[in-house]
Amino acid sequence: MSRSFEMIPVGVFEVNCYLVPSPSGKILYIIDPGGDAEDIVRTAEKFSYEEAVILLTHAHIDHIAAVKKCADLLNVKRVYLHGEDKKMYESPMNAIPPYYPAAENLPALAEFPPEDPALEILHTPGHTPGCVCYYFKEYNALFSGDTLFRASVGRTDLPGGSTKTLLASLKTILEKYGDDVEVFPGHGYSTSIGFEKENNPFIDYPSDSVID
Repeated sequence: MSRSFEMIPVGVFEVNCYLVPSPSGKILYIIDPGGDAEDIVRTAEKFSYEEAVILLTHAHIDHIAAVKKCADLLNVKRVYLHGEDKKMYESPMNAIPPYYPAAENLPALAEFPPEDPALEILHTPGHTPGCVCYYFKEYNALFSGDTLFRASVGRTDLPGGSTKTLLASLKTILEKYGDDVEVFPGHGYSTSIGFEKENNPFIDYPSDSVID
């Protein structure tokens, strides 16, 4: 099936926000609304859907800053985030001043994971304890958040980060999905599993030598 989702960079840190329709067309998934809520809403208007649902790959403020406004403007009733990142989602310390103040009055989280046979969720901790990737079989597309980037991986020097855990998650991703799976990360350019197997320098990194 040809790709029918949209990506727009949002916020000061240019987070890749994705708008992905479910195969049925009933749901529009909004992945990581990290800023520029009005732009996200305008992009959502391109789609025909019955319900907008927010999926978060993790809870860092640059990925959740526009959750409240998008939820209000699009009448979102369900926001999904892995439970290991719930404390971060709710913490007033989750901020990057002066770029991102702490988010206020965030909507309550729905019970994780979402139940949709078209959507596969893979827990990939390391960047944060609750990082996940979302795989849509219909598009053969993996939305990897800040776990896997093109020829790189997410940073692990922030609270809750673990290099050993991230390297294990990277191995899990590359073993689970075929070379033809396209990967859409939280920042930067898209890639593929096949490209990462050949070009990602972290694949063979000696994790036994890492001290977290």
